[in-house]
Amino acid sequence: MSYLVTEKLTKYFGDTHAVDKVDFVIGEGEVVALIGSNGAGGRIVFRGEDVTRQPVQDRIKAGIARSFQIVNLFDELTVVDNVALSIFAREGKTRWFFTLADHYASIWEEAHDILRQFGLDLKAKQLAGGISQGERKLLDVAVAYALKPQLLFLDEPTSGVSTREKAPIMDVISSIVRSQRITAVVIEHDMDIIFKYSDRIVVMHQGLILASGSPEEIRSNESVKDAVFGPTHA
Repeated sequence: MSYLVTEKLTKYFGDTHAVDKVDFVIGEGEVVALIGSNGAGGRIVFRGEDVTRQPVQDRIKAGIARSFQIVNLFDELTVVDNVALSIFAREGKTRWFFTLADHYASIWEEAHDILRQFGLDLKAKQLAGGISQGERKLLDVAVAYALKPQLLFLDEPTSGVSTREKAPIMDVISSIVRSQRITAVVIEHDMDIIFKYSDRIVVMHQGLILASGSPEEIRSNESVKDAVFGPTHA
């Protein structure tokens, strides 16, 4: 059974067909890069269940989480608080966060363990609004990871950071995703990142799937070069 399936996925913005009746399949454990126009709509099936119209909380319960291009953190809370709050939400205990949080030692232990995995343990007590942009990107993914997803969407995980920070950030994310066998979909504009860290690349053009294949196959695809990368892309 396919892990994630879209059927006739469609999203129009006026006369622009960002996604035009696209059928799309992702296998369990794949790290798939999706490049091209953004959009959503149609029918989405995750592990055999139609999740198209499910509210966010139900999708999280089903095992789907995401990070954001513009990080979605509570800047007035500490780094460890952000991760712990995500765990409280996963456990359905959010209402206790500001009153009885100290009574849930196991949640704080898990939060600190997650920060260690992401290399953020030394920043645990700092306010999330006061750490660097690269660290904020990692924390945003850590917050999503704390939900224990089986499918993780990463929306431009290296946008807004310096060139030298991109590979270290993706090294951490890729190592965790692969070691935990999390299926991941990466939306990213940095082609160096796309080609280095993806098992498969799906190229969207004018609302349709232009090509799907390994990084080597996509790199050598003349149609992709001309339509997406431009004829000078190496």
